Amino acid sequence: MARTLSTAAAINEALRIAMRSDPDVILLGEDVAGGGTRDQEGTDEIGGIIGVTRGLVKEFPGRVLDTPISEMGLLGTAVGAALTGLRPVAELMFIDFIGVCLDPLLNQAAKLRYMFGGKARVPLTVRTLTGAGMQAAAQHSQSLYWIPAGIPGLKTVIPSNAADAKGLLLASIRDDSPVVFCEPKRILFDQAEVPEHDYEIPLGKAAVVRQGSDVSLVAFGATVKTALMAAEQLAAEGVSAEVLDLRSLQPLDEEAILATLEKTGKLVVVDEATPRCGIASDVAALCVDRGFDFLNAPVKKVTAPHTPVPFSGVLEQAYMPSPERVLAAVREMS
Repeated sequence: MARTLSTAAAINEALRIAMRSDPDVILLGEDVAGGGTRDQEGTDEIGGIIGVTRGLVKEFPGRVLDTPISEMGLLGTAVGAALTGLRPVAELMFIDFIGVCLDPLLNQAAKLRYMFGGKARVPLTVRTLTGAGMQAAAQHSQSLYWIPAGIPGLKTVIPSNAADAKGLLLASIRDDSPVVFCEPKRILFDQAEVPEHDYEIPLGKAAVVRQGSDVSLVAFGATVKTALMAAEQLAAEGVSAEVLDLRSLQPLDEEAILATLEKTGKLVVVDEATPRCGIASDVAALCVDRGFDFLNAPVKKVTAPHTPVPFSGVLEQAYMPSPERVLAAVREMS
């Protein structure tokens, strides 16, 4: 059975299922419960900045823990909790704050299993908001998922819809390695059918969400919707576009990328991050290195410009990849 849920509600459901099935799963973060404050509806629990964890503290008292406003302390505590046998889910409010707490991720969570010869487990999940689209300005709107994706020992996941968010989060929580689970702001209130049961989506497996034969559009997170909109417009012009949703950035499903490239001969990668040192560049390099013989045209990248995210709503919309820019990239390959 499936119902229509928002992505935020699907994440809440995944957390509830994980906590019911495993008493070692705990949540911690800034206002994940609410600290006794009241929201506009008079509710005692805020449930995080977007309200995603609302309701959990009542069902799981003592396992939903508000922390001080200290990302370094929060992530350090979460790493330690994971090493003791718990499965902490730590909420880093915005991925923009990763610079404040990078050491526990970069030098502790990511390295400890290796340094102990595989004998240590670090079953830590870090939930964090990513991306623009809510006029949260330059310090709360970045797409910095390329940072954890570039650190050996960390896994990085980014869903594009509610059903995937539930399955990927359950798989992340139950993984014995540290996972950074990115939640794109622009999809949190999108609705989709979500199965009721407990299920997992394997990490590192991309999904073809639209079949096509003329060009491949590779996207992830909020840009999957952008790619699908572009594919609809291309279909009206007689161009068949295949859309591949990466779902995981590390491990990256390289075989799926090469398979769609081999099928169509043309590839556009859509990435909300800035153009340098990002996932779009990694995908393009993979296609040139291992898929050169499949290419009928140069790989195209559609990304944000190399600037901070603007606060202005009009400028913010222009900053993010759009279906029109994807269309322009495809037309350049004709």
